[in-house]
Amino acid sequence: MATLLIIDDEPNLLYSLQSGLETEELSVATAKSARQGLALIPKLMPDAVIVDVRLPDMSGLELFERIKALDPRLPVVIITAYASTETAIEAMKRGAFEYMLKPVDLHQLREVIQRAVALRRMQNVPAVFDDEPVEGQADQIIGRSPPMQEVYKAIGRVAPQDVTVLIVGESGTGKELVARAIYQHSKRAEKPFVAINCAAIPDSLLESELFGHEKGAFTGADRQRIGKFEQANGGTIFLDEIGDMAPATQAKVLRILQEQQFERVGGRDTISTDVRVIAATNRKLDELVAAEKFRSDLLYRLNGVTIALPPLRERKEDIPLLAEHFIRLCNKKLEKNITSIAPEALRLLQAHDWPGNVRELQNVIRFAAIQAIGDVLTTECLPSAIRGGPTIPTGNAIPPLDVVRLVRDLLATGTPDIYRAVILEVDRVLLTEVLRHVNNNQVQASELLGISRTTLRDKLQKLNMLHTPPN
Repeated sequence: MATLLIIDDEPNLLYSLQSGLETEELSVATAKSARQGLALIPKLMPDAVIVDVRLPDMSGLELFERIKALDPRLPVVIITAYASTETAIEAMKRGAFEYMLKPVDLHQLREVIQRAVALRRMQNVPAVFDDEPVEGQADQIIGRSPPMQEVYKAIGRVAPQDVTVLIVGESGTGKELVARAIYQHSKRAEKPFVAINCAAIPDSLLESELFGHEKGAFTGADRQRIGKFEQANGGTIFLDEIGDMAPATQAKVLRILQEQQFERVGGRDTISTDVRVIAATNRKLDELVAAEKFRSDLLYRLNGVTIALPPLRERKEDIPLLAEHFIRLCNKKLEKNITSIAPEALRLLQAHDWPGNVRELQNVIRFAAIQAIGDVLTTECLPSAIRGGPTIPTGNAIPPLDVVRLVRDLLATGTPDIYRAVILEVDRVLLTEVLRHVNNNQVQASELLGISRTTLRDKLQKLNMLHTPPN
């Protein structure tokens, strides 16, 4: 369970925030003064702290500095009733996680705390290799196959070097774990670690999120914002799914890599920063460069050191190890006592193509563990997608799509991003049939579909159908 500490001298606010934020996965402690809060931090070891700017016994900035002295990587969220306060802005410049105005929007605050706790986990929970001794809580990078041995060697070579790293691989292969391992074995391991999913933030907001903005820079910019590159000064920033970044933002990231300088959106002052960049993508950046959707000069800067993660289908000898690892996790979390996997069930796992890679396998094992009655995972415990073969068809043969079954299978296995997965499968069937109907003439196909040819090509590229038209 994660722990949140709130330091504020308003009893009503403390009560409302504690009752509104506390869940089964988050415990909330409170302190009515700065000194009381500082005394609680070593005892509670919180995952995030909310600090009011104005406290009776200490200024918000002084409290922030003392918290950072106790734990430099502890995410601190600043709240204030004074929109023009310089203290909160200065704290953001020095590394505060977020700055919010009172009255606090509870829904927005809840989302901020979730991100802060997730970041705390990425910073503090070790990402270790499966042959290392595990003490307490840790996330293991599992695999002893030759492709994974190459990954381990690459991490060992690059982690101590203060260079940019590009991690490439399909969704679910463990790119975030590798990024964490590089950070935790680097010379900046005691400095801030900031992670941004570029695909999860709209283009209109990503530039401001990364570089900050000045008050009045655009509609809705009612106060100055300090960006992640400024907050991460001295540390590491992880840009996940960098292939989804807009061209304007790419240009500013390129300047960071070249000069370690940038301007906030709407600002004129040049800001210097010292940040190591680790980037990751599941897209083929060279193809995006050819399509003029990604800057070639940025790609050259990023891929000086590239770590390629193999898909699970190319290291199936690791499936037994991975399955055993996920069973141990399920036993602990679900209070089960599963000791083994039936040989036939393991055979089915190794026969599956795993389009969702390690993440999909973890979801399948969790589903099977929930279904299991005894201490052995049998074939009956596995979802129908595994018992009956791959849910996502391979090759050019596209069977009729049972959308209801697909949705149920995705729900049963706990697959994330279900909407995108279903849309991709519908697109696969739809585009296959339309292209077959017009003998692969993309102009006619785009007219029938009512979309531009560019949109059609983008869809075909996402489905890996662009160069292999269906028969």
